[in-house]
Amino acid sequence: MAVRRVRARGRVALAAAAAFGCLCSFAPPACAAQSRYAFAVMSSAIGSQADAPAAQRLLAAIGLDARLSFVVYAGNLKGADEPCSDTLYERRLQWLQTSAVPLVLLPGQHDWADCTTPAAGRYDAAERLDFLRQTMFSDAVSLGRPTLSLTRESEVARFHAFRENVRWETGETVFVGLDIVGGNNHYSDAGGRNGEFDDRAIASAFWLQHAAEYAKRRAAKALVVLFEADPDFSRYEEHADRFAWLRFARHRKRDGYLEIKRSLVNAARIFRGPVIVIHHSAHSLPGGFIIDQPLYNDKGTRVDNLTRIAIGPRDASMQWVQFDVAFGHPAPFRVSVRTANTATAASNSPSNDSWQTPTSAPNASGALIGPLPGIQNVPPAPPLPRPAPAMPASEPPLLPEDPGSGAAASTTPPLQGKAPTQQPTSNEPTPQQGPGSMQGGGP
Repeated sequence: MAVRRVRARGRVALAAAAAFGCLCSFAPPACAAQSRYAFAVMSSAIGSQADAPAAQRLLAAIGLDARLSFVVYAGNLKGADEPCSDTLYERRLQWLQTSAVPLVLLPGQHDWADCTTPAAGRYDAAERLDFLRQTMFSDAVSLGRPTLSLTRESEVARFHAFRENVRWETGETVFVGLDIVGGNNHYSDAGGRNGEFDDRAIASAFWLQHAAEYAKRRAAKALVVLFEADPDFSRYEEHADRFAWLRFARHRKRDGYLEIKRSLVNAARIFRGPVIVIHHSAHSLPGGFIIDQPLYNDKGTRVDNLTRIAIGPRDASMQWVQFDVAFGHPAPFRVSVRTANTATAASNSPSNDSWQTPTSAPNASGALIGPLPGIQNVPPAPPLPRPAPAMPASEPPLLPEDPGSGAAASTTPPLQGKAPTQQPTSNEPTPQQGPGSMQGGGP
């Protein structure tokens, strides 16, 4: 009898342990280890064939950092004056495949939209985009070795052509990549239907909304949106655009980024966690990147769970922007500019586990910004040999505080009292430069 009781107790204990394990697999991260990972973003690393050796060294340097989960190449595999030939695309694809970490490629303006110019060979832009879809975006995995599993919008029957729009997950974060390119998003002022633009705008809006709903269902801790274009957020729903009839004879070019701005506001309404928008800057930035919260809802309230990070390293052939993520800390996202010739030393240095929230610092206009929750700027240690403008050592974070961090809310007040709850409409006020924007800290 005693033996039977011991065996029965053992079976009960094993069953209880198995049940606890199952609960941990579905429970919030209280049961699991804190999510911690890093990723890199680079763009426009090659402007001509002369830049190819430097670009190869850059990708090799990124691959030396064992902490990186993946790298995103946010558009412009070629320069504006390079031909859009099959041969050139094949060479650049071979280069990307040498990445030692999974590499997610997004299309850029020079990759297809500018192919109609004489210098690029007078190709048809839509035909070049289709070629890229069949070659560089044909697989359900990333480039590089090892690979990363991707979900492409082409899996949706209605949008089977849009293979370049992707989604993936890493560390309780949902990532979505979109085909939003520079040059006013390839919007044409010519008469008639803007077929290519209209279809792509509809596909992008659907995929972003789908990603926001997916992140909400998965209880993700953040939604990260990436694309190449600099969408000129300062123009969003300007007074002149909302009341076009007041302009009379004054003509202004239509904003080709209006749809994506509205879609971003809508995504931030659907997914109430941090929404981070990362895109290539049209110009190099003194600090390598800029962080702000540029969008407003239809009531004129800043969308305070949406943060934009524009990346613009001074030397795109030597630098990339790195994001170190550790949920459970007061500032879970750390942003820094990394340089190829210093990456090895930095990757071998001890990890900084303090993750202290930075103190307030002046923004570009000189006004002090109070400490805001979420993003921490970390300037790279060794600067490039060439002189650069002096930047503050650290700046306030900009993402909603992670609820699991245990940090006191009184120490990191949010930018606005309440987050937006309304659908975006065309009654948005003009965003003003001020307490919501700052320059990134880089060399």
